[in-house]
Amino acid sequence: MLRAAHPMRENLVDSAWLRPPRALAVALAVLMIPTAAALAAGKAAVAPTPESPVRESGHTIAGPGGSLYVEVRGSGSGVPLFMVNGGPGFSHDYVHCSNAWDEIAKHRRVVFYDQRGVGRSAPLKSGQSCTLADQIDDLDAVRASVGADKIDLLGHSWGGYLVMAYTARHPEHIRHLVIVDSAAPKWDDTVFLFKDVFPDGIERQNALGFAEALGDSVSYAQDIHEYLQMLFWSPDNRDRFMAHAAEYSYNRNVNEVLNADLKRFDLNPELPKFRCPTLVITGRFDMNVAASVAWKIHHAIPNSQFVVFERSSHLPYFEEPEKFVQTIEGFLGAP
Repeated sequence: MLRAAHPMRENLVDSAWLRPPRALAVALAVLMIPTAAALAAGKAAVAPTPESPVRESGHTIAGPGGSLYVEVRGSGSGVPLFMVNGGPGFSHDYVHCSNAWDEIAKHRRVVFYDQRGVGRSAPLKSGQSCTLADQIDDLDAVRASVGADKIDLLGHSWGGYLVMAYTARHPEHIRHLVIVDSAAPKWDDTVFLFKDVFPDGIERQNALGFAEALGDSVSYAQDIHEYLQMLFWSPDNRDRFMAHAAEYSYNRNVNEVLNADLKRFDLNPELPKFRCPTLVITGRFDMNVAASVAWKIHHAIPNSQFVVFERSSHLPYFEEPEKFVQTIEGFLGAP
């Protein structure tokens, strides 16, 4: 999840992969360094990466608020795995930074989609609603579109928050639930560690505040660049990801309107009601969402499992893909 715009500059990194700089919301995390022109448009071009080519072969469906772009990898008639990406405001393209999903798709369908107003889904119309309730309805429409009454549901960062909310509303559709480096059940309770671990990066971000407040898109892009570099355990992984960061799209407006709505909710009372098998995952060195957040989610959900990725920050499926695939497949079992 990425962080959203905030009136106080010192709080710029108060909610990253949940929202982005001056409106960017990471978790993953997650991400891009678009050109000034692309920032103005709210989107960046998508291109394949050498490590994990983006072989898009998706389609659009009629969602409750407009068309939604859906991509399905793998085949089979078993229960599909839905991957709900971070943001708010990012398309699903960034998750293709890892080949973990294609490995999982060898044994089951893996479903991705672009959330309302972002990526290849229909842009928001002037004044159109974009709330948590809308996001839940859109996810349910995607579920219905693939003909699955039961699904395995995985959410990353802001997507982790969304899948918890979806499960609270539609427990009848969930076979397994996986929550990866998620925001806290109460949005503003999410713990960020950037200022304590990356004081140099935060100082560079703070220096951009005045220009950003004046609407300078170049400064905004520099701010995002600083933010993204703080999402990795390994410098090599950071550099591999950053080499392709401009290929992922982000919509600032969607991030801002959702961040405003999410402050109204507290999912903490819902978690003890969950009865589906649940796996909570965290990167040990996630600065965007401290591991303590995942630990509390794990303790709140009855009989949930908890797995720590010791060589990961916010994107364990990218930094430790082999362990991630083994963990997910072991938890889900047969499709």
